[in-house]
Amino acid sequence: MAVIYYDKDGDLSQLKGERIAIVGYGSQGHAHAQNLKESGLSVMVADLPGSKNWEQAQKDGLDVMPTAEAAAQAQVIMMLIGDNDQPAVYREHILPNLTAGKALAVAHGFNIVFNQVVAPENVDVFMVAPKSPGHLVRRMYTQGNGVPALVAVHQDYTGRCLARALAYARALGCTRAGVIATTFQEETETDLFGEQAVLCGGVTALIKASFDTLVEAGYQPEIAYFECLHELKLIVDLIYEGGLSWMRYSVSDVAEYGDLTRGPRVIDGEVRAELKKMLQEVQDGVFAAECITEFRMNRPRFTALRRKEAEHPIEKVGAQLRAMMPWLEKR
Repeated sequence: MAVIYYDKDGDLSQLKGERIAIVGYGSQGHAHAQNLKESGLSVMVADLPGSKNWEQAQKDGLDVMPTAEAAAQAQVIMMLIGDNDQPAVYREHILPNLTAGKALAVAHGFNIVFNQVVAPENVDVFMVAPKSPGHLVRRMYTQGNGVPALVAVHQDYTGRCLARALAYARALGCTRAGVIATTFQEETETDLFGEQAVLCGGVTALIKASFDTLVEAGYQPEIAYFECLHELKLIVDLIYEGGLSWMRYSVSDVAEYGDLTRGPRVIDGEVRAELKKMLQEVQDGVFAAECITEFRMNRPRFTALRRKEAEHPIEKVGAQLRAMMPWLEKR
């Protein structure tokens, strides 16, 4: 059974008297900084001077300073910038100021697990990873609720690393919903696999393949778009609210019968074998090495793939159809 922590397990006094630097004021950063401050902790934001995020943090009433200065003053340093940016920022601005007894914190374990960020032995290293976008972390907190999160300890130098992490999770509002204990390796590997197999890679590939199948068979691209992409949100919302059973209860019997009899033909033995291969590439570091090398080489393959995807017919059709939907938030 999973170990789950709640408010009673998080003691905010563990972080009283310690300054917390939130590195980055983006989606997660703004939520962490504001929630922690409103929970009574001493918070500062580290960002690029003059940037939009810097200016926004100032408007939100937070102390803002360059990363090196914040890291020097803080006892807890939470890195919430992109995975690709973390190693350079860490080496240049954080590591020189990471003195004994401090804590380095992250919301995703990628760089720790794959040794792109290596902490000295005399500091704590923990993870608090909310399982939702930052705007939802913030909104749920202001409503007196919270979102679930994961917590993990990678290195416990002080003997109170977990206590620090749980105090942080409570200040963030996550212990209101429940914080599940995990490890850096488990969080990283399941996160990468989930993104590739379902949340991003699997879903987008299935949408495009289904769209192409209908269009190649002579159906209107607009109709194919609605059936293979647009209506997906309706189904995902039902699954989110009550799992697969609630979705199946809510759709028609014909739709459920198609689900139960044709779904296994889409995800057949060959696909399951490929999923296992993808998981193995995550576990043995093949994907991480490929990804790290790609970004160090200035993203040639990544850029080409992005350009190719942008030219897929589903994007042109989708843009035209979404223009007919004034209720959608414009991006």
